[in-house]
Amino acid sequence: MTTPVKLTVFMLVKTSPEWLGFPVKTRFAELREHFEPILRKHAEGVRLRFYDAEFYSARVTDIWLWEATSHHAYELLVEDLRETAFWDRFFDIVEIIPAVENAYAANYGEAPLAA
Repeated sequence: MTTPVKLTVFMLVKTSPEWLGFPVKTRFAELREHFEPILRKHAEGVRLRFYDAEFYSARVTDIWLWEATSHHAYELLVEDLRETAFWDRFFDIVEIIPAVENAYAANYGEAPLAA
């Protein structure tokens, strides 16, 4: 990404039995064939970070953290994802939580707290 992050989206997902039924090599082949091209297509405006949660939660198995340069960049990515089996077939989209980092400070012209 070449411009600063304007939007962070926490997408809480749960793997489907169909996805877990694939051998691991097949899962990675599916990711490379169908998911990775979308990531490359939108790399200028959106970045993805994967977090595994299945060790600690029964409701969600993964968190896809999207960092986008704009709402529009994120929306275009989601439009492409919705056309794949990864959206509500291989993974159930449990919840989508958009957020803006440090907006509480920026809105008041203050420096954000740091630890």
